[in-house]
Amino acid sequence: MGTAAGSAFDTEALRQGIEGQTAATLLSLYADDAELRLVDHNTQPSKPRVLHGRDEIAQLLDDVYSRDMTHKLEECIVQGDRAAYSESCRYPDGVRVLAESMITLRDGKIVEQTMIQAWDE
Repeated sequence: MGTAAGSAFDTEALRQGIEGQTAATLLSLYADDAELRLVDHNTQPSKPRVLHGRDEIAQLLDDVYSRDMTHKLEECIVQGDRAAYSESCRYPDGVRVLAESMITLRDGKIVEQTMIQAWDE
């Protein structure tokens, strides 16, 4: 994947972060003042879960990466200061999660992210 021209966003680091065993690499891609909006069955569009700053995002990522599951970056498209990517996850019992993210970049770091996720029930 490599680095996208003009954005300095390292999509290979995104892949390594998502597919890694800890949240550290993925967290390093966020700006200190990043905001993440999460929409799913529990936090619907009218009242999304909103995390402000790397510390709050780190708590979410640490929780996710503490679980016994695999993560895979399916696709990533970068255009200027915007990117979108698809991530699939799987628990050992076969339950699957799919997440779609739209991100805004500043100086190669994620400053805004909206993630929509769904999982098997």
